[in-house]
Amino acid sequence: MMNTEPPEREATEVAQDEPEAPQEAITQPAKLLRIASMVRELLEETRAASLDEPGRIRLREIYQRSLDELREVLSQDLQEELTMLAPPMEGVPTESEIRVAQAQLVGWLEGLFHGIQAALFAQQAAARAQFEELRRRGLPVGQPPGPPPERGPGQYL
Repeated sequence: MMNTEPPEREATEVAQDEPEAPQEAITQPAKLLRIASMVRELLEETRAASLDEPGRIRLREIYQRSLDELREVLSQDLQEELTMLAPPMEGVPTESEIRVAQAQLVGWLEGLFHGIQAALFAQQAAARAQFEELRRRGLPVGQPPGPPPERGPGQYL
């Protein structure tokens, strides 16, 4: 039997039947930025100083708390990605382990920020294209397409 549905409709129906991809989201961007700034600063401090055992233990605790705080503001899929890329440190880490873990976390956060910037750029481009389409059609900006609103009798008959 031959399918008479147009290809666009077929693709739309198939897309609706597929499960929706998880949406990456950040619930508290300001908190995310504060944590990222703190982790970046800690990485710089760790590079500049030699740490004794209590200092390394304290940095491990700060690192773990940072991960926990980050998970609170991330969607489920981003939480899973973070867990895979930044596993918890155990015992007393060496200075090298701390530096590598912090650098990895800073790199992941910077990648996240680049993703946010790319999404914002794509939204701006889509809005600009929509605006240009309205302009091309000759529609006044800010008014929906359709017949002009009816006017009642005015002051002058």
